[in-house]
Amino acid sequence: MTIRTRKFFGTIALLVLVVVWSLVGMTIAQTPWLASSGLLQAIFYVVAGLGWVLPAMPIVSWMSRPDRA
Repeated sequence: MTIRTRKFFGTIALLVLVVVWSLVGMTIAQTPWLASSGLLQAIFYVVAGLGWVLPAMPIVSWMSRPDRA
């Protein structure tokens, strides 16, 4: 697979990841136990805001691999 093809599929995967991550995050943020506490909300939004980076890192490293000779 060429780097161009990997970047195409990786971009699609990253877009799907971000959309699903945000929808799940919005769903969890509306739960009553989280909505009632300001401290828990702050912790949740920091974790949810930075958390998508961990699953995105392997996708980005796969996308940037050089082509085989």
